[in-house]
Amino acid sequence: MTEAGHSKRVLTIPNAITFLRLIGVGYFWWVLLVDDNVLLAGILIAVLGGTDWLDGYLARKLNQESELGRILDPLADRLMIASAVIGGLIVEILPRWFGWGLIGREIFMGVITLVLISKGAGTLEVRWLGKAATLALYFAISGFYGLAADFLVWLTWPVAWIGGIGGLIAYWVVAFSYLGDARAKLSELKTQSKPEEA
Repeated sequence: MTEAGHSKRVLTIPNAITFLRLIGVGYFWWVLLVDDNVLLAGILIAVLGGTDWLDGYLARKLNQESELGRILDPLADRLMIASAVIGGLIVEILPRWFGWGLIGREIFMGVITLVLISKGAGTLEVRWLGKAATLALYFAISGFYGLAADFLVWLTWPVAWIGGIGGLIAYWVVAFSYLGDARAKLSELKTQSKPEEA
C-alpha cells in the first residue's frame, strides 16, 4: 500500500496494541531502575519485541493500516530498543561494544529520518531484514538480561551472543540499504520538483 493509501484513522486495534507497547516501555524503566528486577525487565523486552509483528500483521489483515500506525510502530520499536540498550549499559548488563554498536546505528538512522522529513520526502518502507534483525536483537538483549539474572544460562548464553552478533551485523547491513532507499526517495523528489522550478 502506498503512503497515500494509508487511512487517517486513529482508533484501530493495531494502534491500540502499539500504544500498549509504548506504555510497556515506561513500565520497563520502572521494573529495571525502581524494582531492580533484571529478569522481569528482560522478559518485558522479549514480550514487547515478540509482539512487534502483531500490530503490523493485524493492520494488514483487518485492513486498518493508518498514517498514525506507520509512524508509531517504528517509534515503539526504536524506543524499546533504545531503552533496553541504554538501561542495559547503565546497569552494566550489556557488553559495551554491543550497546554502542546499537546506539550508533540508531543515530545513523535518526539522521536519515530527519533528512527525509526536512525535505518532505516522507518515511521509508520497512524492510523484512530490518524486522528480522530487530526481532533477533530483542531476544539477544533479553538474553543478556537473563544471563545477568543467572536465568537458564544454557539457553540465554547462545541467544544473547549468537543472536546479538548476528542481529547487530544484520542491523547495520539493512541500515545501509535504508540509506540507499533514502537517496532514491530524495532523487525522485528532486526529479518531480524540477518541472515546477522551470
